[in-house]
Amino acid sequence: MKSIEDLLSEHPFFAGLPAPMLELIAGCGVNVHFDEDECIISENAPADLFFVLRSGKVAIEVDTPRQGPQTIETISSGQLLGVSWLVPPYRWTFGARAIDSTSAIAVDAACLRGKCDDDPELGYEMLKRFAVLVRDRLQSTRLQLLDLYGTHAS
Repeated sequence: MKSIEDLLSEHPFFAGLPAPMLELIAGCGVNVHFDEDECIISENAPADLFFVLRSGKVAIEVDTPRQGPQTIETISSGQLLGVSWLVPPYRWTFGARAIDSTSAIAVDAACLRGKCDDDPELGYEMLKRFAVLVRDRLQSTRLQLLDLYGTHAS
């Protein structure tokens, strides 16, 4: 059976991280599993974890007053779920639900934030990687908005 450190080292997000950093991050992680249609994150709840997806698919949802939860993005293995743990007030700004049976590593946010505070090199490396993730998701959102609200030729 592979350790959390081994699993993280195989994940694209953590590619190239030195072994001592992987060991620190792995110390905050635990394997989790979600069944199809199981709630993973509730909008506005405390963001005390983030998830390294190993298999399955997850719908990122926003609750709307008239239609209830609406899927705004779908992510799958090789991706990360959750960035709200990075900045106060550490609350989820969306919900997430497993579309399929999903396996992930749940990383304890307070644990990792503490390790990043104690090791600025680790903190900077994590911040750089999460900044790329946020940039990519923002670009995806922009493209969705262009498609939704863009002008269409007649």
